[in-house]
Amino acid sequence: MKIDKNKVVALSYELEVEGRTADKAGAEAPLQYIHGTGMLLPKFEDAVHGKDEGDEFAFTLTPEEGYGTYNPNYLVRLPLKAFEVDGKVREDLLVVGRTLPMLNSEGQVVQGTVASVTEDTVTMDFNHPMAGKTLNFKGKVESVREATEKELREGLHGEYLPPEEGCGHCHHGEGECHHGEGECHHGEGCCHEKGDGCDCGCKD
Repeated sequence: MKIDKNKVVALSYELEVEGRTADKAGAEAPLQYIHGTGMLLPKFEDAVHGKDEGDEFAFTLTPEEGYGTYNPNYLVRLPLKAFEVDGKVREDLLVVGRTLPMLNSEGQVVQGTVASVTEDTVTMDFNHPMAGKTLNFKGKVESVREATEKELREGLHGEYLPPEEGCGHCHHGEGECHHGEGECHHGEGCCHEKGDGCDCGCKD
């Protein structure tokens, strides 16, 4: 069966960025998604569209085709007190390089990386960790099958269902940031704390 719209696809892959492996998934735990539903980068889906189970692939995405160019306007300086919880700053979260999930003023979850911390301010970088990077993918189509009606309605991992109460402990909107445990798990991992990984083409 070939990869086409509304097919459930499982891919093993390796992502190389700037000469190092930035992300990978083996055949024992492949990336799974419903093709053509906008869950992955459009150019990523284009590159594997029409491939059959067992086919191998290798392609490169430019920054414009991937996560865009780096935008310095996405660096946001927030007052340190905005990271207070019950009157105490969550210093354990404010580690340079740590990625935190936040809610913007429209209620959307965005990933921000701690860029710098001073005595009074925290600079958050809301560029995607892979912004400005050239993405080199290679891998194999492990399986292709029809999606069920339930999967098309709710998402392969329930990502179309309303988010659970409490998801998004950090609210970043009108100059305020309220932290809980600093984690937000939604679906299969498009909204969670990350290190260097980029979730293989996940758009957010």
